[in-house]
Amino acid sequence: MSARLRHPSIAAVAGPRQPRRLALGLLTAGWLAGGFLSVSQALASDAPATGPQVPVMVLGERSVGAGLVMDGSLQAVQQSVLSAQASGRIASLNVKAGDRVKAGQLLAVIDDRVTQAGVAQAQAGVAQAEANLANARAAYERTRDLRAQGFVAQAALDAAQAQFRAAEAGAAAARAGQTQASVAQGFTRLTAPYDGWVLATHAEAGSLAMPGAPVLTVYAPQPIRAVVHVPASQQGLVQTASRIEVRLPGTDRWVQPVARTSLPAADAVSQTVEWRLDLSAADGAGQVPGRQTQVRFVGGESQRLVVPSSALLRRGELTGVYVVTPRGEGQSGFALRAVRAGASHGEAGVEILSGLKAGDRVALDPVRAGLAGARPAAQ
Repeated sequence: MSARLRHPSIAAVAGPRQPRRLALGLLTAGWLAGGFLSVSQALASDAPATGPQVPVMVLGERSVGAGLVMDGSLQAVQQSVLSAQASGRIASLNVKAGDRVKAGQLLAVIDDRVTQAGVAQAQAGVAQAEANLANARAAYERTRDLRAQGFVAQAALDAAQAQFRAAEAGAAAARAGQTQASVAQGFTRLTAPYDGWVLATHAEAGSLAMPGAPVLTVYAPQPIRAVVHVPASQQGLVQTASRIEVRLPGTDRWVQPVARTSLPAADAVSQTVEWRLDLSAADGAGQVPGRQTQVRFVGGESQRLVVPSSALLRRGELTGVYVVTPRGEGQSGFALRAVRAGASHGEAGVEILSGLKAGDRVALDPVRAGLAGARPAAQ
């Protein structure tokens, strides 16, 4: 053992004044590695292990569609808030939120005893007015015949004619009152204006209904539209857009609306202009109001830094990519770099607003790039 301790490589490490147990530990490590190694070989074994090779791409500017991407929401074109037009207790509420309804279906009934009494009173008034009209007509006709024979004066005929006309007006007023009472009776019954779904109920049976107070909200599933509020400062850009696309919620599919409407005035508080983009029946199938979506106003072409969406690593609110960095002695590895992602341009990739520059090499597989010892694949 003393002869082996005089090995030059050991002497170089241990030195004449180092404890002999250091040399023994180095020799033992060599045996555990599978054979007797020199100390210099044991010290060189701390090099990093070989990791996976990850394909990379050189970042550069690409020609993509320029424009504006904004968040919006889906909205039913036909959505109605049904309100009470008569006061009274809600006698029955026949539906609940989520129920499907047909056009003309009875949804709620308000206590109509008062309106029923009004209808009965109006019917009685019509009967009385018609009786008075019949009597006045007969009197007028008799007086006219008597005047033709010279038995009565002209003044009697004029009076009979006036009474007849007054009776006609009274009958017309009574019939109008009956119509009004019937309409008021109809106000106590809420019916579905079209086929659709009950979105919400705002009252329950037994609640007091007042004129104008909402009771139900219903909507038709088709047609449906996307609504987005564009800043007034960007109105010129979106008006000259060559193409407008809507991203269907839950998918990466962008579709073009079949019709679009821009309101002619901006909101005084938010300084935005509302755009309504109607979707086709096929694109709107299965969509429901209230879901978030995105609207893209595409203008011309511009040069942007884009990376494939698969190269982005998202962890909560952090978005980053793995970038090739030198590790010394001609070796390269990966370092995670936070970036600010912009609009998605479909197959072209996702625009990078900050964090990268042209010429950077980005890992295409961020999961493998994060493994220990990962290195870029040879290009």
